[in-house]
Amino acid sequence: MSNIAELPIEKWDPALRALVDVESASPLQMKSTGIMAQAPHMAMANFAFLATAMQGRQLPRRLLELVRLRIGFHNQCRSCMAMRFQSALDDGLTEDMVCSLEKPMEADNLSAREKAALAYADLFATNHFAIDHEVIDGLRPHFSESEIVELGMFAGFFLGIGRFLSSLDVIEELPAAYQDKSAKAAPWYAPHETVLIRD
Repeated sequence: MSNIAELPIEKWDPALRALVDVESASPLQMKSTGIMAQAPHMAMANFAFLATAMQGRQLPRRLLELVRLRIGFHNQCRSCMAMRFQSALDDGLTEDMVCSLEKPMEADNLSAREKAALAYADLFATNHFAIDHEVIDGLRPHFSESEIVELGMFAGFFLGIGRFLSSLDVIEELPAAYQDKSAKAAPWYAPHETVLIRD
């Protein structure tokens, strides 16, 4: 059971309720949003940030999803690792690529650009103090200055929201492989047990 009570939908702020497509939302989305509905201004700010960031993004959706999943692994955010966004699948993300996240630098189905983003994401999630001029210079063959800023801001969002979701312990709506807290979870351990998010 999650650490914070889920607010019933009839008690959600009407402006928040208007943002959620209840018909197509997964039980995981409904539960997470129901918890965030306890602070509706923050929930709406979260939705607004992500919607604006995704609409104006320069980076491919597939690349961002790989980064999100890798950061989800470092956060041990089981909700994050179980989710697959439809827009990323539409952009070519496959479960074989997700499985390659176990050892991304050895993967032949990930591009050099994706590997560079994932190496950055690993440092961002585990040792951000190590991100120096040399690391940023290593991104430059693959990304423009504005794309590097975008990558960093998405990484910050994924890290922060993932740690928050992990702390809520919302696992009862997840596939069985992600509910077992006796072992470390990874998106590549159960590649076919996922929650589709239609975005």
